[in-house]
Amino acid sequence: MAQYELLLPKMGESVAEATVIKWVKQPGDTIDLDDTILEIATDKVDSEVPSPVAGKLVKQLFKEDEVAQVGDVIAIIETGGGDDIIVESPVAETPVIEEKAETIPGIEQLPSENKATVPDFSASERFYSPLVKSIAAQENIPLAELDAIKGSGADGRLNKDDLLDYIANKNGGAIAATKTVILTPPAPPVSETAVPKTAQTSEAVTSSNKTSTTSVSGADEIIEMDRMRKLIADHMVMSKTTSPHVTSFVEADVTNMVLWRNKVKNSFEKRENEKITFTPIFVEAVAKAIKDFPMINVSVNGTQIIKKGNINIGMAAALPSGNLIVPVIRNADQLNLVGLTKAVNDLAIRARNSKLKPDETQGGTFTLTNVGSFGNVMGTPIINQPQVAILAVGAIKKKPAVLETEHGDVIAIRHMMFLSLSYDHRVVDGSLGGMFVRRVADYLESWDLNREI
Repeated sequence: MAQYELLLPKMGESVAEATVIKWVKQPGDTIDLDDTILEIATDKVDSEVPSPVAGKLVKQLFKEDEVAQVGDVIAIIETGGGDDIIVESPVAETPVIEEKAETIPGIEQLPSENKATVPDFSASERFYSPLVKSIAAQENIPLAELDAIKGSGADGRLNKDDLLDYIANKNGGAIAATKTVILTPPAPPVSETAVPKTAQTSEAVTSSNKTSTTSVSGADEIIEMDRMRKLIADHMVMSKTTSPHVTSFVEADVTNMVLWRNKVKNSFEKRENEKITFTPIFVEAVAKAIKDFPMINVSVNGTQIIKKGNINIGMAAALPSGNLIVPVIRNADQLNLVGLTKAVNDLAIRARNSKLKPDETQGGTFTLTNVGSFGNVMGTPIINQPQVAILAVGAIKKKPAVLETEHGDVIAIRHMMFLSLSYDHRVVDGSLGGMFVRRVADYLESWDLNREI
C-alpha cells in the first residue's frame, strides 16, 4: 500500500507555525477525501486541516499541544496502490514584500539607546517563532541571553509565555506575564454540606480545548481563560502600553443613508441573494477617507513610519463564545458596494462558524468596529496593533435635529449616529485624527438617495 505524507499546509504570509489542538482522526480510522484530520491553531485563528487523499490514517507525528512548522510532515496516510511513499509538493516560499519606509524628521537627534537592536537569529541553532523574535527585538534581548532562557515547549522550545515570564522577572514585574497567580483570600466558614470538598480547591485545571471552573468559597469562581481569550488579553495590554491612545468623536446625520438602504434592501437581496447591511457602507466610506488621508494607513517600526500601499480593512466580529476576531477585507478600496457586501457577509458568517483561514485575519491596515450592534451609541476602542487607528461606529438613533433651510432653521426627526476614532498619538495628531473621522462622516452624510447599485 502507498503511504502519503501529509504536510502542515501554508497558512498565509508571516504564519510559520501552528499548534495541534485536536486530532479528529485517530490511527486506524478510514479517511475520505476532504475529511478533517486535525484542528490547528495559530496566534490568530483556529482552523481545520482536510485530507487531500482518501485512505487510512497510519500515524500521527505530532501530539496535541505540540507546535509544528509549515511544511513539516504531520501525519502518514495509507492509500491504495503500490508501496511508494507519496510526498506532498514542497510549500512555496512567500516572497518578501518591501514596505516604503518614511522617516520622521529629526529622528537622528534621538538618543541611540531608544532604537531596538534586532539580534542575528541565524547565528543560533535554536528555533524561534516570529512572535518570539519580535518580542526579543522590542525588548533589546541579545541572542546569547535569549539562548540561555529555558523553554517549556516541545524539545525545550522557547514560546511567548516563557519569554514574557522571563521579561517580567527581569524587570521586577514591570511587564505583566500572561500566566497569572491567583491569590485567594481566606474564605468565610462554610459547612461541608454546603460546598463539596472537591469544590474548595483554589486550583483551576485546564486543557487546550476545555474551560474549567472551580468554586473558591461557594459563591466565587475562578474561570480559566481559553486560548483565544488569553491572546486577546495579551494583544490589548500590549496595544495600550505601546500606543498613547487619543479618541475623537463626531456626530453624523445619516438619514439619507438609512432611507436609501431601506429602499434598496429587498431588491438587492432578490438580485444578489445577499443581505445588505450598513457595514459595507461604513467600509466604503473608510476606504475613501483613507485615500484622502493616507497617513492614517500606517504602522510604526521604532522611529520609522511605514506607509501602507494597500488598504486592508479589518472588521471586528463578536463570536458566539464571547471572544473577538478581526477578519480582513483586502484591497477594500478596489471593491464596489456589491463586492464589499459579499466580502463582509462571507467573512462574518465564516467567523461565527470558526471557518476562517489564518491568513484572513492578518495584514489589516485599519480596523472598523461596530459598537452599535450592541445598542451602544459610542465607544473608545483599543487600537489593533500594529495599526495606528481604529474607528467605532455607534447605534443609529432617531433624534430631533436643527436643519438649516432657505426659509430658516427648522427642527426635524433625523437618523443620527456617533463615530469615534482612537489613534496612536505617536504618529497621528489631533488634526489628522479629527479631519479623518470628520471626512468619514461627510461621506456618510452626503449619501445619494438615488444611487444605483
